[in-house]
Amino acid sequence: MSAVDILLQVMRIAVPYLFAAAGGVLSERAGIIALTLEGYLLAGGFGATVATHYTQSPVAGLFAAVALGAVVALVHAIATIRYRADQVVSGVALNLLMAGACAFFLRLMFDSSANSPRIPALGDGLGSGVMGTLGQPLVWLAFGALPATWWLLTRTAFGLRMRAVGEHPQAATSLGVSVARVRLGAVLLSGAVTALGGAWLAFDQHKFTDGMSAGRGFIALAAVIFGRWEAPRAFVACILFAAAETLQIRLQGSTFLPSQFVEMIPYVLTIVALASFVGKSAAPAALGRAEA
Repeated sequence: MSAVDILLQVMRIAVPYLFAAAGGVLSERAGIIALTLEGYLLAGGFGATVATHYTQSPVAGLFAAVALGAVVALVHAIATIRYRADQVVSGVALNLLMAGACAFFLRLMFDSSANSPRIPALGDGLGSGVMGTLGQPLVWLAFGALPATWWLLTRTAFGLRMRAVGEHPQAATSLGVSVARVRLGAVLLSGAVTALGGAWLAFDQHKFTDGMSAGRGFIALAAVIFGRWEAPRAFVACILFAAAETLQIRLQGSTFLPSQFVEMIPYVLTIVALASFVGKSAAPAALGRAEA
């Protein structure tokens, strides 16, 4: 296999990581812990699958993914911002809720708790190879997600407010900034952006499968922490994790390594990255604090 083929595979694998990491940066810079990324990916994949199945339009599926991701994010926002629930507990509960809800509705709609029927996808007809990857609009959106997040945080008034409520919510309140509204907007945007990664997974597989996120939300959160909550660094981390997953796929079937060790590569890299860098990075000062 050529270097070009490997690069294209890294790009495709990186797509859900990039979307989820962008969502993680948006949420955590506003002070809301982004443990919910896994649930947002599942919501996006399920919404894209159902809407595409019934309309036969991948574009409708894309909009449905974004909408469902925002709805799920709204649940997390209400729990943590309005009722000041513990953000870690809310995030874990939401992930479990989405895993169960997707299995339930798969059975209800398609009479299967494992996978949906095959659906058309964005970019069908482009074939494989270079055009099959570079012709995909979601690939370009994914690689623009973190640069757009950087621009939003550093070049807009809303981004300034997000960073303010994530660092010094009392100071932001004293200047007339509504902490609750800014955090609500950040969480909803986080859910919508991350859901695009779930839509990519559904379109790439041409169906929704139970547990299809496969821990990608947690790896994306690790990329956010590895990147010290800065979008450019998180971008590099996502590419690194995608390269590790590509290596894992390439090594499958090798005779000199047990398959179990090969499957562990992305997760071991995640643990090593966090152990090496998390102590050296400073999270937003108000991250996880329920402050009005």
